[in-house]
Amino acid sequence: MDCVFCSIVAGDLPADVVLDEGDFLGFLDRRPVFKGHVLLVPRSHVDTLLDLPVELHAGLLGAAQRLAAAAVDGLGAQGSFVAVNNVVSQSVPHLHVHVVPRTKGDGLRGFFWPRTKYASELESAEYAARIVGALSPAVDA
Repeated sequence: MDCVFCSIVAGDLPADVVLDEGDFLGFLDRRPVFKGHVLLVPRSHVDTLLDLPVELHAGLLGAAQRLAAAAVDGLGAQGSFVAVNNVVSQSVPHLHVHVVPRTKGDGLRGFFWPRTKYASELESAEYAARIVGALSPAVDA
């Protein structure tokens, strides 16, 4: 099976990883709706949300919740848009949760998702680092 997300999970394709946990991996979308747009995937191949084993439900939601908080804390977003497509509009047939940073007046309307690009790999790495920093627990100095 040729699954781009499985290849990212395996380390065969590069990605700006922001969350690396036992069952899940989060990385920046290469064609973000807004910069800082994260895709959260289960490490094991699962086609859709309907196929997700029940024992992964809470972990997936918990990881998405932490990423949504990181969009606010790390990127200065006012909130986030969290979404899952099942088959229709699912560009990669591997379950993925979109966590998109949002700001009032950002221009996102309904289900039309305009896409943007990072200026460089350095810029995407900087956005990833900001999200990672917001996910990491504070360490007392």
